[in-house]
Amino acid sequence: MPASPRLSPLPARDHGGGLDDAIARFGGSRAGWIDLSTGINPVPYPVSGFTDQDWTALPDRAAQESLIRAARAFWQPPEGAGILPAPGASALIARLPALAPPGRVHITAPTYNEHAAAFAAQGWSVVSAPPAEARVLVHPNNPDGRLWSEADAGADLCIIDESFCDVTPGRSLIRLAARPGCVVLKSFGKFWGLAGLRLGFAIAAPGTLEALAALLGPWAVSGPALRIGTAALSDVAWAEATRARLASASARLDRIMLRAGARALGGTTLFRLYEVDDARAWQERLARRHVWSRIFPWSPSRLRLGLPPDHGWDRIEAAL
Repeated sequence: MPASPRLSPLPARDHGGGLDDAIARFGGSRAGWIDLSTGINPVPYPVSGFTDQDWTALPDRAAQESLIRAARAFWQPPEGAGILPAPGASALIARLPALAPPGRVHITAPTYNEHAAAFAAQGWSVVSAPPAEARVLVHPNNPDGRLWSEADAGADLCIIDESFCDVTPGRSLIRLAARPGCVVLKSFGKFWGLAGLRLGFAIAAPGTLEALAALLGPWAVSGPALRIGTAALSDVAWAEATRARLASASARLDRIMLRAGARALGGTTLFRLYEVDDARAWQERLARRHVWSRIFPWSPSRLRLGLPPDHGWDRIEAAL
């Protein structure tokens, strides 16, 4: 028999989270920990009013159309761009490389590494500079908050990941979504704080969305997610108040960290990136107070923190 082909190693998938390992090492219960390793709004959109039918019936077309109308009103995509709901932005990221034949994808590091892993898993070569047939822009970038411009979105397949852009809607590149080969991603879990709901959106030309929909299959989004997403995207007052609250909280976190000796490097109002003398030592210092943070295998001095709930501020200050 012919030898099996050798597969090239996939890029490491380094994420926030890992709270189970932190608990095993530093003790305590999950309820007693404050997890700042992710960039999720600690004050989520309020959820209530479910019926038995929400859990027992298959999602219907009317509910999906209501969600799409709410999303269109909230994000204001250009005429000619459609909206496809999905079970989380991650589900879309895993399928996007299949929209074009494998080639080279330009991804500027450091950034959210699921994009590189998804492309590599489908035979693409990940490169750090052009030329390339595909381009990924995480906008604003995770973890440093870098913002990109229209001039950066030049490849035949261009993915603009705006998972954290709802805190700065005026900087969105949504106007590019009708371009052939351009896909703008939106995450529901970050800004609305409901990551467990698993809801995300692709905004692109109809032909691109048809191909993505075929890859996702039927009933991709649950009935409860359709209902909650429609309500949240329709609540403009909540969104405006949340942006103001996040801006105040992120400024407060910067003041605490600067007093403790860190240097602010950027981020968004949902997460902040700092330079410290020894990131692992800082992480362990916080962990002894059951506060979990994010460090990176590519830097010994970078520490990223999300925002704590209201009851967590005193514990962070005490730990530092």
